[in-house]
Amino acid sequence: MPLHDRILGHFKASAQTKLDAADALAPAIEAAARLLVHCLAQGGKILACGNGGSAADAQHFASEMINRFEQERPGLAAIALTTDTSTLTSIANDYAYEQVFARQVKALGHPGDVLLAISTSGNSPSVLQAAAAARARSMHVVALTGRSGGGLAEQMQDGDVFLCVPAESTARIQEVHLLTIHCLCDAVDSVLLGVEE
Repeated sequence: MPLHDRILGHFKASAQTKLDAADALAPAIEAAARLLVHCLAQGGKILACGNGGSAADAQHFASEMINRFEQERPGLAAIALTTDTSTLTSIANDYAYEQVFARQVKALGHPGDVLLAISTSGNSPSVLQAAAAARARSMHVVALTGRSGGGLAEQMQDGDVFLCVPAESTARIQEVHLLTIHCLCDAVDSVLLGVEE
């Protein structure tokens, strides 16, 4: 297949996956945004984690919260648990990589805070451990996954929000994850700034 056609195919597949996911995800994205707004309004914070591309998504989300998305507003309390190399490497070295996020959640999380747990498959051991640690701290979990949702789907409890992209391709799932993060940022801003209709 010519390279030009492959590139067009990626654009078309990405657009179709987003359209296919829209109706399925919109209610859960709204529920997640309202949970995040409630957390922030009560003085809480959002902790975000993931591995690889999902680590980049966690950092992207936190930066949009702390700085701003598309509207001017004060910074919002969010921390990406993926950025402190000294903390990450010391936990991985002294304990196990599976604990790199969970130990941070135990140290930084408080009741009423929210964990944004991002895993394309829903089966990342370090993200699963972080979600378990969050529940032990009386935090809610917003799980951003794909495929069947994996172990994160099995961990969901009342008050948590499960956002599972109905796709199999890692690239397509990650593309919808980024759109979902932008939807969350916009929804949080819309509610906090009073522009929701």
